[in-house]
Amino acid sequence: MDDFVTESSGSSIVNVSRFLREIAARRGDHPALMIPKGRDTEGRINYLTLSFSELEGEQDAWGIHLRGKGIEKGSRVLLMARPGLPLIAICFALFKIGAVPIVIDPGMGLKAFLSCVRRSKPDALVGISLAVWISRLFPRSFKTVRQRVKVGGTLARAPRAQGDGVLEPARTSSQDFAAILFTSGSTGAPKGVCYEHGMFEAQVESIRSQYGIQEGEIDLPMLPIFALFNPALGMTTVVPEINPSKPATVDPAKITQAIEQCGVMNSFGSPVLWKKIGAHCEANGITLPSLKRILMAGASVPPRLMEQFRGILVEGNTHSAYGATEALPVSSMRDLDVLGETASLTEMGKGTCVGAPLPGVEARIIPVSDLAVDGVGLDSGLETGEIGEIVVSGPSVTRSYDNLPEATRAAKIEVNGRIWHRMGDLGYLDSHGRIWFCGRKAERVETNGKCYYTDCCEGVFNRLSTVFRTALIGLEQEGDTKPAIVVEPVNGAFPRNERERSQFIEGLRKAGAESDMTRDIDTFLFDRAFPVDVRHNAKINRLALARRLNRK
Repeated sequence: MDDFVTESSGSSIVNVSRFLREIAARRGDHPALMIPKGRDTEGRINYLTLSFSELEGEQDAWGIHLRGKGIEKGSRVLLMARPGLPLIAICFALFKIGAVPIVIDPGMGLKAFLSCVRRSKPDALVGISLAVWISRLFPRSFKTVRQRVKVGGTLARAPRAQGDGVLEPARTSSQDFAAILFTSGSTGAPKGVCYEHGMFEAQVESIRSQYGIQEGEIDLPMLPIFALFNPALGMTTVVPEINPSKPATVDPAKITQAIEQCGVMNSFGSPVLWKKIGAHCEANGITLPSLKRILMAGASVPPRLMEQFRGILVEGNTHSAYGATEALPVSSMRDLDVLGETASLTEMGKGTCVGAPLPGVEARIIPVSDLAVDGVGLDSGLETGEIGEIVVSGPSVTRSYDNLPEATRAAKIEVNGRIWHRMGDLGYLDSHGRIWFCGRKAERVETNGKCYYTDCCEGVFNRLSTVFRTALIGLEQEGDTKPAIVVEPVNGAFPRNERERSQFIEGLRKAGAESDMTRDIDTFLFDRAFPVDVRHNAKINRLALARRLNRK
């Protein structure tokens, strides 16, 4: 990849902010960012639109302003801006001056959020008024903060000072600390993942090449952090009307309107969001011909959801992207390949195929262990088709967690300077070298000499039309652990009486009998709303669900 070369010193700099400057030089007048600001009299969405040149100007103005507040290369900056102009412009400004943005999910709950702040030890806070107020209300959690910089809402522009000019980039290398991005905490406490500048550049190039993304495309990202890739990819960002702390509450009519009105070509979101959007499209006879690709991630993508969107997208494709905050992207699977080959195996309990590792990424399957693993364990690979723990290595695989040495030791394997990340997932490789996801390691259920895997078991039952989703849990009964399937029915299908419950369970038993993985599961429970992660509202917290149901 090309290095960012400063005109003043001639020295090479690796920094993802360079892409914005390069795109602005080529496509300065092209729209970079569209932020909704209401409706006109005909009900169309009004947008504040900034070109790439204007967004670059916002980046530089913010960078100069933040430098004036004492934020410099290496400063750890807790960024708490709403999705929109300030979030993107400030994040790129922090990259350019070499500061380290800290991004924490807003919906994880106050206690978990404050714990993340304490552990990340920010030097500065850049955020909305509410964030500044919280920092003063809980001074112990924010005791390391020396500067507080207030920003406005989604449409706020950068402060301008007389004499503002071009922001000179900090001299950052590929190994320099770039950002701290927190995990969702779906199976444990959220952890800050340490990103280096070279990792971000590798991610941009990997996403561009894998999906054939072209400059000038229009994207609607339903996870704010993914909007940060767009300026580097040369895509226009259409900010969705969505609550980032509760994405599953999205109004699908607003999303489809934005897609149709703006000619959106690319969109990212969790399967739960696309289920709502797909149901809305089917109910109202809506097709989305402008969409070239939908990227679904955050949880396994049901084959029937991909099949549904074959009728909604005229010529586009859906893709199931596999990865984690610590390693992204790892692999990807296109809808035509799923529906043409692997979907039937998923429904028979074989897990979910998430595709072959992307170029530059290597995946191995090692024996399952809840202990730290060294290089010897890495070499103890399993045979094709054997289920074990998924470990990956590549240019975008992160090296460590922030201020969590024990967690780093548990999740990372270092061999001759090369880092392998333990995904925390179970799966296997098939004869084509593709990864099959079987479930989270922490959520497997072991009893009576047999191991049950969440994704394998749930895929058998999720194909039923009355099922929205299912969850495998370990149910404690008389001192023993039994595998049980908890069902969240589709709207209107929750059993209203014992007769309907018995009929529903009979259908589940018939489906389960068709797979060796689920044939001996005979305990079925119903739940109206599963606990899910705060980021995608898609990852089921099966451990929390099990604790709740075991208390009943």
